[in-house]
Amino acid sequence: MKKPAFLLALIFISTMLTAQIEITRDGKPVGRIVADLNYQPDKKAADLLNSFIEKITGTKLPVENPGGKIKAGDIIIRGLGSATPSDKSLILKEDGFRLRSDKTSIMIQGGAGKGSLYGVVTLIEDYFGVRYYAAGAISLTKNPNLTIPSDLNRTENPSFRHRQTQSYNLAIDPLYKIWNRLEEPGEIFAASYWVHTFDRLLPSARYGTAHPEYFSLINGQRRPGSASQWCLTNEDVFEIVSKRIDSIFKANPGQKMISVSQNDGNFTNCQCEHCKKTDDENGGPSGSLIYFLNKLAARFPDKEFSTLAYLYSMNPPSKIKPLPNVNIMLCNIDCYREVPLTDNASGQHFMKALEGWAKISDNIFVWDYGINFDNYISPFPNFHILQTNMQLFKKNNVNMHFSQIASIKGGDFSELRSYVVSKLLWNVNCNADSVIHSFLKGYYGDAAPFLYQYMKIQEGALLGSNIGLWIYDTPITHKTGMLNPNMIKSYRKLFDEAEKAVASDSILLKRVWQQRLSIQFAELEIARTGDMSDAERIKKELAIFRSRAQLLGVKTLNERNNTIEEYCDLYLKRNLPNPKKSLAANAKVTYTMPPNKPYDRISDKALTDGLLGGATFNESWVGWEKNDGEVIIDLGEIKDIETVEADFLHKLGSWILIPKSMTCHISTDNKNFTLFGRVDIPEDRSAAVKYVSYEVKSMQKVRARYVRVHFENVGIGPSWHYGVGYPVWLFTDEIYVY
Repeated sequence: MKKPAFLLALIFISTMLTAQIEITRDGKPVGRIVADLNYQPDKKAADLLNSFIEKITGTKLPVENPGGKIKAGDIIIRGLGSATPSDKSLILKEDGFRLRSDKTSIMIQGGAGKGSLYGVVTLIEDYFGVRYYAAGAISLTKNPNLTIPSDLNRTENPSFRHRQTQSYNLAIDPLYKIWNRLEEPGEIFAASYWVHTFDRLLPSARYGTAHPEYFSLINGQRRPGSASQWCLTNEDVFEIVSKRIDSIFKANPGQKMISVSQNDGNFTNCQCEHCKKTDDENGGPSGSLIYFLNKLAARFPDKEFSTLAYLYSMNPPSKIKPLPNVNIMLCNIDCYREVPLTDNASGQHFMKALEGWAKISDNIFVWDYGINFDNYISPFPNFHILQTNMQLFKKNNVNMHFSQIASIKGGDFSELRSYVVSKLLWNVNCNADSVIHSFLKGYYGDAAPFLYQYMKIQEGALLGSNIGLWIYDTPITHKTGMLNPNMIKSYRKLFDEAEKAVASDSILLKRVWQQRLSIQFAELEIARTGDMSDAERIKKELAIFRSRAQLLGVKTLNERNNTIEEYCDLYLKRNLPNPKKSLAANAKVTYTMPPNKPYDRISDKALTDGLLGGATFNESWVGWEKNDGEVIIDLGEIKDIETVEADFLHKLGSWILIPKSMTCHISTDNKNFTLFGRVDIPEDRSAAVKYVSYEVKSMQKVRARYVRVHFENVGIGPSWHYGVGYPVWLFTDEIYVY
């Protein structure tokens, strides 16, 4: 029976829509890979493509240089593709690519940089169906018959020309960086001169003694040091730095960009007459910084100079404009992350700075922060703001972006966070929720719905709590909000369901266990702020947390590289009930040298309540800035004592130093005091966050009711410290009397 004409038309259209170009048939090659094997990006692209064709089909394609006739099934890789003047949407920018098919062959055309390589990655991912979630987590379906649509026509350019993030996978699998289209500083910054380079370019250890005038005048004194800045209006500094930079570029002829940027310290800029005049004219310290960078940019017009707009230099100058070859690396370290940058005060302050820079520069590099650096493992539900913030960056002339998410193994949704961020770095307008769903399903299998529900419930609880999400946070901040007892109960139930769903698959189960560490950690941290009456249960939970971390290879707790093992050992020592009873337990405390706000809010009980603070100083700690601290503890009655002990926080990055000394006096009447003892405390320059206890001990018991304890503050940041020339803090959380 003859088919109707309309049915024949439908069949023809259907055939056209589903027409495919054969690459392999029955496990044998149909076409070839044609690429310039002398051009490294194209050779890498060809090798990568062929390796996945072999993984999928069991065979490789022949690889040939261009020159012959194109055959059916050929895949042509051509880097450095030419622009199409008639259609701006087809212009290939750096790392951009075009995928085209002409019914018989496929063209992968790459722009400058790694365009052809990234075109191959897209072909493998979107048309071969390969998914790469993390090192050792690649999903593909074997098929001896590999095809590509015959109507392929796709052009992509990245949202940012430089895309940088963090993941532990970068160190263990070279493919991870390529697949996620990421770059590392050493690829573009000459000799890896990338951020905080002042002391590398003009070492204070070499020049500080003979030429203190090269360095910052801070509070009336020249203060050379590794954390101090330069006197940016000093002509000798400019000439020395210029010669140094010239030698670096000559030694690295393939690189044209370098960072000339402030050391890692706040308000350590020079306040001499000339620097201050330049800054005052421009409304802030970025004035002298851009003045200096513009001079470099004018001397080396064929080079690019990146500088930090960070902390004290975040706001743009009001008069001077950076030259086109001055790159502004703008950092939003002080912003909270519970809502997009437009929606809270800290973010709005940053956005004002970004918009200001965008008015005077088209060369902006944003350094964004997206994890809890004090507690990597702690819950950090910020996925809902990632896309909105990146779109804001793109809108405001940002063409380079570093998303510092510190994706260590075991960090909160570490693999997912890296995956989502890399997709957004490439395309800020991608469907982020679809990306999350796709990853969860591929990486966690049947546990995915429960983990997605966990993410969304926690996000809602965070927003409903009106508690900010800080990058130096502690779970204790959120114990009345997203980590309150009822929420924790809900999270536990969801993780139980997730574990049941993948119980038969040891790989997927371990991935669920790894993410569950964040809630286990939060519970342990919150527990130590209570009465710890159920010590045996807490010990068991700590043991599970430790053993799971060991099993999964999760080692690092924070950016100072404190380990999980150290945390667990210290937890047992510091937080579980102390069998040695302090005579000062719950004793009345008065302050003869009061602490500073806001670290005086719990001062009436914090030093004798038996509860110790954690690595984040905004809970359980009492603090003094610059000044010494002194307290009198009333034991309630005259008692025999022989030891006075105090616990201190050491956290250099937050300008918290242990005291220089601790001195104790005793009295029976709170009027006449006699010296009980003194301990001098050695300077500690280690970067690790830690708790340090010191004691003053008598050779024999003495009678006293009142104990006066005096802490000698370091006062002013020494030359080696980030806060050189500025007041530093001392923090204590408990005083014991035995």
